[in-house]
Amino acid sequence: MSALVTYERDGAVARLTLDSPHNRNALSTALVEQLHEGLTRASADEGVRLVVLGHTGGTFCAGADLSEAAGRDPSELAVDRAREMTRLLRRILELRLPVLAAIDGHVRAGGLGIVGACDIVVAGNASTFALTEARIGVAPSIISLILLPKMTARAAGRYFVTGEKFGAAQAAEMGLITVATNDVATTVAELASAIVQGSPQGLAASKALTTAAVIDDFERRAEKLTQESAALFVSDEAREGVLAFLEKRAPRWVS
Repeated sequence: MSALVTYERDGAVARLTLDSPHNRNALSTALVEQLHEGLTRASADEGVRLVVLGHTGGTFCAGADLSEAAGRDPSELAVDRAREMTRLLRRILELRLPVLAAIDGHVRAGGLGIVGACDIVVAGNASTFALTEARIGVAPSIISLILLPKMTARAAGRYFVTGEKFGAAQAAEMGLITVATNDVATTVAELASAIVQGSPQGLAASKALTTAAVIDDFERRAEKLTQESAALFVSDEAREGVLAFLEKRAPRWVS
C-alpha cells in the first residue's frame, strides 16, 4: 500500500503529513488508518512532545472520499464511514500529545472535523474553509460534536446551511482556528518551540482539561449521530447529491 500519510521525527516534534494530493487528501479508509498508525507511533515515542499535522498539495483535506462509494452497499458504507470519523476525532482528542494543524490550503466538509479536533490550528491567509454537506443532501452530523463547541453560534448557524466558503481570518474570528498568518512555517515553529518546553505529564494533563467536555459529549451522543448520519447518506436525496457531485452537475432534488 502506498504511503498516504508520512511520518518524520524532528527533535521533539512528530510531523505527520497527509500526502494524497491526487484526491485532495480525502478521508479514504486507507488514509484514515495510516493517520491512526502515525498517531500511535508518535504517542509511543517518549521523546515526542507535539504532533504537527500538515499536508501536501493545495488542499489540507477535502472530507470524505466519495469515490469509495462505488461498488459497496450504501447502508453498510454509511455506518462504517460515520464510525471511522467518530473514531478518528476521538483519537485526536484523547491523544496524550497536543496536536497542531499546519494548514496552507483549503479545507472542506469532514476535513473541518479534523481541524476542530486539533488543539491548535495555524492557517495561511489564503486558506479557505466550507461545510458543504447540505449541498449533497447530508449534514455535518458527527463533526458537529467538535465544531459547535468551537465556533460561535451565529457562524455555525450560517455556514452549516449555506455551504459558503470563508477565509482564515473569519475562521480565527469564529474560533475554528487559532491563528491566521502569512507565514505558516514560522508561526508553527514559534508555537512548537513553546510547547516542547512542557513536560510529558504537564502537556497531557493540560490538554485533557480542554478536551474533557467534548469527549463527554461523544460518550452521550456519538452513537445517535452515527445512526442519523448513516440514514442521511442512504436517502434518495443523498444518492442524487453524491452522484451529481461525482458527475460534476447540478443535483436534481426529489421532493
